[in-house]
Amino acid sequence: MTNLTVTIAGVTFDARFEEEAAPKTVAAFRARMPFIGQVVHVRWSGEGVWIPLGETDFGVGYENHTSYPAPGQIILYPGGISETEILLAYGGVHFASKMGQLAGNHFITLTSGLDRLAQIGPKVLWEGAQDIRFELA
Repeated sequence: MTNLTVTIAGVTFDARFEEEAAPKTVAAFRARMPFIGQVVHVRWSGEGVWIPLGETDFGVGYENHTSYPAPGQIILYPGGISETEILLAYGGVHFASKMGQLAGNHFITLTSGLDRLAQIGPKVLWEGAQDIRFELA
């Protein structure tokens, strides 16, 4: 089921909210849609891109959290020992910061175009920050 589209660097993916597993995170994020930002390449986590959100407070704690999102999974780190962020795995990820291992709430999964996902990471790494947009389908 497609609930939303995610467009990164001009490439659009269908996606679904993980409403049963992360209902509070989904509700908090949905209230801010459309959500527009920029992704940069991760520093410590491996093959992923992230949206640094500083002190942004989504008002949620941990639910459906993981340190190892699979390619196409999007997680929200609600803040704490590191800044709030949204991370998209495009390959192998062990979610971490300079403070050590973190866990984020898996709340969105890309459902189409996963074969194009691998081009996003190197583009962000070599060309710099890229636009990202989350919209309801």
